Amino acid sequence: MSGLDEILNIIDRQQKEQEAGIMKAAENKVREIQDDAAAKAEKAYSDHMKRAAVRNARDFENACFSADAEMKRKILAFKVEQIDLAVEKALAKLRSLPDKEYFDLLSGLIEKNLQKGSGVISLGEKDLRRLPDDFEKKISLLAEKKGGAVTVSGEEAPIEDGFILTYGSISENCSFRSIIDSERDSVRDTAAKELFG
Repeated sequence: MSGLDEILNIIDRQQKEQEAGIMKAAENKVREIQDDAAAKAEKAYSDHMKRAAVRNARDFENACFSADAEMKRKILAFKVEQIDLAVEKALAKLRSLPDKEYFDLLSGLIEKNLQKGSGVISLGEKDLRRLPDDFEKKISLLAEKKGGAVTVSGEEAPIEDGFILTYGSISENCSFRSIIDSERDSVRDTAAKELFG
């Protein structure tokens, strides 16, 4: 082997060693980049999962609150509906009372609303047709006890039941519907206690 061949072999060997060193350094750098990328990806994934868990928990809690509120609204609506049905049944029962009981009830309501002075009681068409003979005398006696006078109008009032009591230019609608409407909250509270405890 000549000296030139030996020099070429040395250069070739050195070049291969350098290439091997560069490849090993490149492989190490690739591994380092991959490890760093994997660590960053793991951290990003972990952070994302933590944020997602917090967001999911908050969304679940909000959904529960929303569902609970909706359920309470539906229960309340059902209760109000049942109370209104009970009120309507009570009205129907009052309207279908036998004449004596019905007009005794009216007398009691009239007595509570009588004042001093001259008043007029107006009744609806149905009540005028079935008016007991002694009714006007009975309420006149009640009015006298309060220092007043009252008569029953022969004209129909635009009401289905109850009466309208008029003193001069002031009229008070005492139909069952009007009384219930004016006392709606109190009636609903009483009905709710009876229906739902």
